[in-house]
Amino acid sequence: MSALRLTGLILACVAALFAACLLGSTPLGIDRVAAALFGVGPPGDQLVVVQIRLPRAMTAFAVGAALGASGAALQGLLRNPLAEPGVLGVSAVSSLGATGALYYGYAALSAWAMPAAAILGALAGTSLIALAALRTASTVTLILIGVGLSSFAGAAMNLMMNLAPNPFSLVDMVNWMLGTVANRSFLDLAFSAPFLAAGLGVLFAARRGLSALTLGEEAASGVGLNLRRQRLLIVLGAGLATGGAVALAGVIGFVGIVAPHIVRPMVDHDPARSLLPSALLAGLILVLADIGVRLAPTVNELKLGIVAALIGAPAFIWIAMQRRSVHD
Repeated sequence: MSALRLTGLILACVAALFAACLLGSTPLGIDRVAAALFGVGPPGDQLVVVQIRLPRAMTAFAVGAALGASGAALQGLLRNPLAEPGVLGVSAVSSLGATGALYYGYAALSAWAMPAAAILGALAGTSLIALAALRTASTVTLILIGVGLSSFAGAAMNLMMNLAPNPFSLVDMVNWMLGTVANRSFLDLAFSAPFLAAGLGVLFAARRGLSALTLGEEAASGVGLNLRRQRLLIVLGAGLATGGAVALAGVIGFVGIVAPHIVRPMVDHDPARSLLPSALLAGLILVLADIGVRLAPTVNELKLGIVAALIGAPAFIWIAMQRRSVHD
């Protein structure tokens, strides 16, 4: 991606974050938002902007960035355009951890119990997939293990919902699985930030190996790439980043597939160069989607995960059709 396009994408992200502070049930003017951000506005404006709207927008961006970069890295590693953070089962196991905290009542003991359980679930899922990455030389086997892990975690979550001790627990479980960034604070963001930063750091550190993998595993190995080490790093990075994202917002799909698809033609289909723009674009998409969630004239606020799927699924179908027509 050219420097001009990358700069434009960065500016669009900044503009979207600022717009998220402007828009809401009670729109605020640019001057009031700017004053609140600099800490010189009325206390009410500072509360709305700094304590409610800004952390929510930054959470949406952080979640999108983690899922976008993870999706781009996994697509490069597995050489599969359908790959995304959920394909390895880490998202499902992380969600299982959070659902378990709700089911057994730990979430009522502390505000940190559910995100902590999601992080622990992500670490457990990442450890299993990382172990599989070390023991197998086949990416197909790795995908199959991820599918099996995701199916098992999904079945376990459905079992918990089926056996929910009361309707309130069931509602909490369903709301978590639908995905949302509502009522998130800077403390929530700070709790997941180390995992997000560590995951993204590992992905960017291992990005050069993804370029070699475009030649095929045998050719990449022939030029000196350690395939198992590369696989382990990408799986570990994607697992940590995805776990941090799930701990913040629950399950949000499709953005990890769509953003890399849009970016890939702009970087000459080089997965190493697609990581940063995919992260920025996915973050931008989720911020804009969350603005739409807040402005939608509905009695109950829509869940971000639902809106992301409603936007992402048609976009993915359109992109797939465009790619087919180009190849035809």
